[in-house]
Amino acid sequence: MTSVVFYFQVHQPYRLERFTTFDVGRGLHYWDDALNRAVMERVAERCYLPMNRLLLDAIERTGGGFRCSFSISGTALEQMEAWAPEALESFQRLAATGAVEFLGETAMHSLSALVDPEEFSEQVESHGRRIEELFGRAPTTFRDTELITDESIARQVEGLGYDTLLAEGADELLAGRDEHFVWRPRGSEKLSLLLRDYVRSDDIAYRFSNRAWEAYPLMADTFAGWLDEVPENRDCIGLFMDYETFGEHQWVETGIFEFMAALPELVLANPRLDFATPGELASVTEPVGELPFPRAYSWADERRDLSAWLGNPMQRAAHRALYELAEGVRSAGDPALLVDWRRLTTSDHVYYMATQQHSDAEVHEYFSPYDSPHDAFILFMNVLDDLRARIDAHRSTDRTTAPQPDPSPREDVL
Repeated sequence: MTSVVFYFQVHQPYRLERFTTFDVGRGLHYWDDALNRAVMERVAERCYLPMNRLLLDAIERTGGGFRCSFSISGTALEQMEAWAPEALESFQRLAATGAVEFLGETAMHSLSALVDPEEFSEQVESHGRRIEELFGRAPTTFRDTELITDESIARQVEGLGYDTLLAEGADELLAGRDEHFVWRPRGSEKLSLLLRDYVRSDDIAYRFSNRAWEAYPLMADTFAGWLDEVPENRDCIGLFMDYETFGEHQWVETGIFEFMAALPELVLANPRLDFATPGELASVTEPVGELPFPRAYSWADERRDLSAWLGNPMQRAAHRALYELAEGVRSAGDPALLVDWRRLTTSDHVYYMATQQHSDAEVHEYFSPYDSPHDAFILFMNVLDDLRARIDAHRSTDRTTAPQPDPSPREDVL
């Protein structure tokens, strides 16, 4: 039996207000609450609510035969609680079916795994606690931000108690191996690795509404036939994608909802296919071998590397400056300062600074709320300057309030 493993990523960042160098030190709010609320309400209406109803119906219609998984970033959860509580409740209804697994990740959708193990651990653990509070079960499967994975990250994840890790099935990583098996990252002892079938995933996520695509319009029975083309005796077909694919990136007019509504029964009608969550599959499937990672891989852009976030000097400078403030933020003991700094660790902020070319550039521009990568960089660095001033103010206060030595002369030196 080959299991179809659907994983949907739910994420919304906190976008920044227009913050100029003249605003530094004025005590202004960093976050564009009006824009963030508008985006959350729009995406909830177009995607989260209708798709959650569709998936709940599929689970009930198939008696739990349809199964899937979600990773919801902490920033998305916070915004749902504030501005779209009905969307959060609809995810909780899915959790109550027992057919949906909720994954662990970094709370702020950050790149902390690459540079700050302490921050990575804190974000992962806090997010895991929140998932358990909201959905009734502590996560056992992990996906790092944008599926960024290498052997070091895998070891960190295993050390935090996770059983299963998701990653991109990049051609270079596989080097002729098959992404449809469960693997183990080299250097890990017990961690199971499930890989994304990027061709079939992108057929839904990117090519579905492309009228120039030779397979347009893609029908559910055609796609079910493509799933059947995976050789027998394979473990899984990893269909990993942004949840906003449905209704936001691929509009309702494209037929994407009808496609997903029809797919579960078509898959389950095939005696060699079923659905499973990542944790379910990994718990009953032994890895076929170790998979070495010659470098870090992600699911972003054609290169499947870190260049979407750290590919140019602006991005690297911003990322370095951000994490140089980490220790100062932690030692300040100011919860509001820590919240602001952690929201700045969200990977989207450096993603907006990318200067990719061709189709990759179109994707970056689609998601960015700024006029140019340079504008995103300048705004971010202005906010960091303000954050640095707040840290310095705490240090100055600490020096002022610290116990001072007795200025009177000691008797032994008179």
